[in-house]
Amino acid sequence: MYTMIKPTHLLALAALATAAPTLAALPVGAKAPDFTAPATLGGHPFSFHLADALRTGPVVLYFYPAAFTDGCTVEAHAFAEATARFAAMGATVIGVSVDPIEKLNRFSISECRSKFAVASADRKLVSSYKASLPLLGRSNRTSYVIAPDGAILLAYSALNPNGHVDKTLAAVKSWRDAHPVR
Repeated sequence: MYTMIKPTHLLALAALATAAPTLAALPVGAKAPDFTAPATLGGHPFSFHLADALRTGPVVLYFYPAAFTDGCTVEAHAFAEATARFAAMGATVIGVSVDPIEKLNRFSISECRSKFAVASADRKLVSSYKASLPLLGRSNRTSYVIAPDGAILLAYSALNPNGHVDKTLAAVKSWRDAHPVR
């Protein structure tokens, strides 16, 4: 018995096959590209500037493909549940996608539960962090932890949303242990 492969499945397979080389994130120790992007927290728009956020502590910058998709919703819920733990260590969480800010306003309320900000990135910003899925015009699922001096402490790319929160929490904790509050 033969199974027909649907055209949409072929497109998905092609996207995954071409995405493999793009999973190469910026290396640990590299300087994170500074950026300013339209963002929203709890449905309230503002301008997010990485350099400003780094003045208060490390930043967890996570790229995700698209708001309201299954994996991105799971990831947003996980980051929302962990926001207090990040904040206790002085870290700021920001999610980034190429979705329009109007869509992210809704996503920030319903899926991020108004716990952390999400930003709307252009493709140049996504590319500068090597988080592109070029065939789809979206960002890959890549999480970074950036130290206050702008150095990348962790770069983790995996299409599966599970693991991103645990890995970023561990990196922030490691940084905090080495830089205790005085």
